[in-house]
Amino acid sequence: MAGTHHGLSRLDQLMKSCINGEGPARPFAQTLGRLMPANPVRIKNITHADVIQALDDLSQTMAATDNTDGPADAGMTFFGQFVDHDITLDATSALGTRIDPSTIPNVRTPSLDLDCVYGAGPEASPHLYGAGEAEQFLVFGRDDNHRDLARTCAGKALIGDPRNDENILVAQVQSIFIQLHNILMSKRVEGGDAAHDISTCAHEGLPKHVWHDHVSPKLANFQEVRRFIRLHYQWIVWCELLPSFVTQDCLDWALENHAFGWDAPVMPVEFTGAGYRFGHATTQFEYALRDGEAARALFALPGFGPRPEDGNIDYPMFFGMNGGVSAQKARPVGPKLGAPLLSLPFVHDTIELADIDEELTLAQSRNLALRNMVRDRYTYQLASGQQVAARLGTDPVQVPDVLKHKGITKTPLWFYCLQEAEQHGNGKLTGAGGRLVASVFANLLRRDPTTFLHIPHFKPWHGFAGQPSVLAGLIAYVEANRGHIAHADALRCG
Repeated sequence: MAGTHHGLSRLDQLMKSCINGEGPARPFAQTLGRLMPANPVRIKNITHADVIQALDDLSQTMAATDNTDGPADAGMTFFGQFVDHDITLDATSALGTRIDPSTIPNVRTPSLDLDCVYGAGPEASPHLYGAGEAEQFLVFGRDDNHRDLARTCAGKALIGDPRNDENILVAQVQSIFIQLHNILMSKRVEGGDAAHDISTCAHEGLPKHVWHDHVSPKLANFQEVRRFIRLHYQWIVWCELLPSFVTQDCLDWALENHAFGWDAPVMPVEFTGAGYRFGHATTQFEYALRDGEAARALFALPGFGPRPEDGNIDYPMFFGMNGGVSAQKARPVGPKLGAPLLSLPFVHDTIELADIDEELTLAQSRNLALRNMVRDRYTYQLASGQQVAARLGTDPVQVPDVLKHKGITKTPLWFYCLQEAEQHGNGKLTGAGGRLVASVFANLLRRDPTTFLHIPHFKPWHGFAGQPSVLAGLIAYVEANRGHIAHADALRCG
C-alpha cells in the first residue's frame, strides 16, 4: 500500500485529500460558515430587553402538554439526533457570545461517515475496539446489561461521540450500528454468501487503485464492513430519514439545484443553528420503552451512565416493524414543543448577553425554544426566515402576531421553518426550511466521492429486506443476529 499515514490507514486518507482540495471532490471546509450575510438585531423604538421578552412570549405559545402524532416514527427523532452528532460538533462557541461562524471548528467530519461510531478507526482510536483477534470489532455491552454501551470504570460510554449517550434513546440508535458492525465483521471473517455480498458492495464506485493506495491489507475486512454500513446508512438518511421530515418536492429540488454553489460552506450555521433544529419540535413529552409498559416522561430517560436492563427498548415501539406492535410517532414538525423542553431541568446557570448588557432569568435560560431564538439573533445573527425564503425562491409566511405587535418585522429562522411546516407542509419541513435542510444533505452526498449517490442504481442489501423500511430491516437483522458476534464476551466493558 503506497503513501499511507499512521492512523489513517482507512479511506479517511482519501477524504483527507478531498478536504485539502487534492482529490476528486471539492474541498470540505473544517469550520462552520454562513450562507447569507450576518443579520444583527437592529433596534428602533424598542430595546434589546423588549426583543428578548417578545421572543420569550413567542416561545410560550409553543408549549404542548399532550403527545400529538405526526407522520414519522418516534425513533426517527433520535436517529436524526444521531445523524446530527455524526456531522456537527461545535465545542467552542457559547450561547450569549456573538461569534463569527467561520471561526467555529467543526469537530466532526462534515460527511456521513459514521465517525461518531468508528472514531478514527482501530489504529487511531484503539479505545473503541477490542484486542487481539477482536481488534477490528467495536467494544459493546456490560456484564450487567449486554445491550448497554461499553463503559469505563467511571461509567463513561466508549463511543466515538459522547453526546450519543445523552439519553437512552439515542444511545440505542448508537447500539444498533455498533452491533451491526460486529455481526458483519463476524460474517466477513467467516466467509460465505454474506461475506461475498459485503465485499462486493464495499468496492462499488471505487477504482481498484484507490482501494490499493488507501487500505492496509490487514484492515481490508474492517474497511469493507465499514464502507458497506456507511453506504446503507447514507441511503437511509437520504431515502428514509429526510422524507420522514421533509417534503419530497424539497428533496427533489435539492438534487436538481446547487442552491448555494461550490464556494458556500459545507456545514452552514443556518443549518446547524436553525434549520436542522427542527428535531426539537418532533420530541414527545413522554415515551413507552416497551410494549405494554406505561410511558415515561422525557427527562426520566437520562443518559451519561450505565443503563439498567429495564431501560432497554423494544425497537418496534420506535420504528415501524412487522408484527403486532404499533410504533409510537414523533410530533409533526411545527411550532409546538413538548412542555418539558421549555424548562430544561439540567440548566442551572443564567445566560448573559454581554454584548447588549442583558441577562436572561433562570426560567428563560431553561427554555429551549427561547435559547434557540436567542442563539439565532445574538450569537450567530442569522438571516431571518423571510430573507432565506427570498434567497431560495419560496413564498414567505407572515411574522407571528406576538412579534409583529412589538414592531419586529422578521421571524427567527428556526421558528420560521416550523411555521412553514405547519402551514404548508402537513407536519414536514417545506419551503425555505425544507430546501435548506435538503440542500445541505445533498451537498454532503455530492462532495464526498465515496457516497452511495456516486454509485449508479445502488440498492440496499437483501439481508435488510422484509420490513416496512430498510432501517427497520437493518434493526431486525441486528435483533435476529445479535447472538452471532465473535468475541462478544471479550468486547464487554464496564
